[in-house]
Amino acid sequence: MSDLIKLKLTIAYDGTAYQGWQVQKTGMGVQQKVEESLAKLFPSVKRIMSSSRTDTGVHALGMVADVEIPKAEFRMTLHKLPLAVNSYLPEDIRIVAAQRVPLSFHARFHASGKQYRYSVWNHTAMNPLLRTQAWHVPVKLDVKAMRVAAKHLVGKHDFRSFAANHSYKIEDTVRTMTRCDIKRAGPLLTVIIEGDGFLYKMCRGIAGTLVQLGRGKFSEAELKQMLAAKDRRVAGMTAPAHGLVLWKVFYKADRRRLT
Repeated sequence: MSDLIKLKLTIAYDGTAYQGWQVQKTGMGVQQKVEESLAKLFPSVKRIMSSSRTDTGVHALGMVADVEIPKAEFRMTLHKLPLAVNSYLPEDIRIVAAQRVPLSFHARFHASGKQYRYSVWNHTAMNPLLRTQAWHVPVKLDVKAMRVAAKHLVGKHDFRSFAANHSYKIEDTVRTMTRCDIKRAGPLLTVIIEGDGFLYKMCRGIAGTLVQLGRGKFSEAELKQMLAAKDRRVAGMTAPAHGLVLWKVFYKADRRRLT
């Protein structure tokens, strides 16, 4: 019988003030704030494992992390844990849910898919309430053309053309995208991107390219050519970070008993 319990945490944050999720050598990552707050309640906690890494300025509503806590230190109900941890967190970071999971659970390796949402405010005047949550595109967009083109991105493809170059070479750039929709509510456009995994800045590359297509800079045929080229230089721009939200991480039902 293990003397540890493992918890699955769902975390939301406004990424404006942070250099991404991950602990940083310089600057502040969201992960560091969460770990420091957990350590105030559970001194043995040093590191948590996350489902994803978000970049500087990117937000999250459904980041998932797992943490191991000694049973001897866990003296509260699961219901109270988010309240307790949140009392030590800044207002732009919140634990929204806590769930006990098997010790074998891993937030990253057991994730079956993720959904990101990218917001665009398509109006001549920016909504000041969304200035840190949406990309302001003041010119008219052909949303119908964007929707038609987005369908070509669904499926299993090499998405190298839409991912930013990394400091190291990524061997496998094939991903399966299960959804690429564009919803409109007045001036607010939401690009919903869902798949089994994403490359570095891939969602922002897709959003930026679709917006440029909506402005008439690219055609549907050119987007298909970009996908086939497997070359970042031929695709569109990388959209600004502040419009992107990690919306949800998906997991297959785990019916194993807790250990």
